[in-house]
Amino acid sequence: MTQLSLVIPFYNEEDNIEPFFRELLPVIRSMDVPFEVIAVNDGSTDQTAARLCEAMEGQPEIRCLTFARNAGQTAAFEAGFRAARGELIVTLDGDLQIDPRDIPLMVDQLRKDDVDFVYGWRKERKDTWLKRLSTRVANAVRNRLTGESIPDTGCPLKVFRTVILKRMKLFNGMHRFFITLAHMDGWKSSQMIVRHRHRQHGKSKYGMWNRLFRSLRDCLAVRWMMKRHLKYQVTEMVGRGSPKNSGDLTGARGHWEQS
Repeated sequence: MTQLSLVIPFYNEEDNIEPFFRELLPVIRSMDVPFEVIAVNDGSTDQTAARLCEAMEGQPEIRCLTFARNAGQTAAFEAGFRAARGELIVTLDGDLQIDPRDIPLMVDQLRKDDVDFVYGWRKERKDTWLKRLSTRVANAVRNRLTGESIPDTGCPLKVFRTVILKRMKLFNGMHRFFITLAHMDGWKSSQMIVRHRHRQHGKSKYGMWNRLFRSLRDCLAVRWMMKRHLKYQVTEMVGRGSPKNSGDLTGARGHWEQS
């Protein structure tokens, strides 16, 4: 049974594909658990699709999904989540800025802390000053509007119990709010400082407009969802003479706990 599913969106990252898998696969194989890597080609217009096909040769752990046209990072993540077979899902980007050696550490922390998911904090960012500034402002706005205190909401490296993401209802732009949406459903988390590296190839897909103004619009939508999120406890009553079989439906996770 697959224990670990890595879901990675790619959009116009042709020069990163070969070095990405060359670095990633030995790290994951060293964990000695059944795993799969789900690469999602988000309608790239360069040679990303061809490079992914080459990466699959002789590598049965790699699965590739491809979109007919660009649909956005949230759609790419959702397609990967739906296809995932593992008990845990790891999310990350394919731009080589995340060090894959942090993945085993994050999985260990999830189990050690007995939480439902762990998210990364790129404490020492290796981006341009403009990108760091726009991210800092957007991060502060999100935390203020959602009531969170997450130091790095945009860090792509996270490890989730698969059930969280399978149940999560996503809309365009919601990949920025995976942490808040999971907290909203009552799942427990912890954070981990992760390494960050300079981008070697390609260009960042996000600028000031993406990070700040679109984030603000989406954040208002999430704030609306938080205020109207269903939270309740319900118990099925057992009548006199009936078999003793009751359940407790707790919160928004939506599962019966039989007693």
